[in-house]
Amino acid sequence: MMKRLKKIIQTWTLLELFQGLAVTGRYLFRRKFTLNYPEEKAPQSTRFRGLHALRRYEDGEERCIACKLCEAVCPAMAITIEAAPRDEDAPAENGAGRSSNYGNRRTTRYDIDLFKCIFCGYCQEACPVDAIVETRIYEYSFESRQGSIITKEELLKIGDNNEAQLAADLAVDGEYR
Repeated sequence: MMKRLKKIIQTWTLLELFQGLAVTGRYLFRRKFTLNYPEEKAPQSTRFRGLHALRRYEDGEERCIACKLCEAVCPAMAITIEAAPRDEDAPAENGAGRSSNYGNRRTTRYDIDLFKCIFCGYCQEACPVDAIVETRIYEYSFESRQGSIITKEELLKIGDNNEAQLAADLAVDGEYR
């Protein structure tokens, strides 16, 4: 009987309404944490996984050695790679950080389907030469289904435009590996 009387009093005095208004009132005068998105950007971690990029060596040669580890490890099967023998007139891969074991192949096709990709970062972790990386770019769009497939040339262009940031992020990320 007492519970029922208590419930009736709470209903008629609008106690729950005033409790909700009290929560609203507490947050009304606090500092806001909303960002004005196009003008203000939220801080990002160095380990943020955004749009993919292919990197080059300092001399301009592509890092990808067509080992296809990224294609094999991709859980969404979003990466497609085709390989061909490397040209004879191409410089030998004996420079800093290069592996001479893989100097006989190069990629002719390297496509990533962004509709399939889940941005897990496995491709970046599997790459032995840090050729494929995920950038901090999260603002991208495409107007057709064909636009969702990023080709090798587009990946290299993204890598060329963001190389300084990619190198800095990989240096910091190396501490966590």
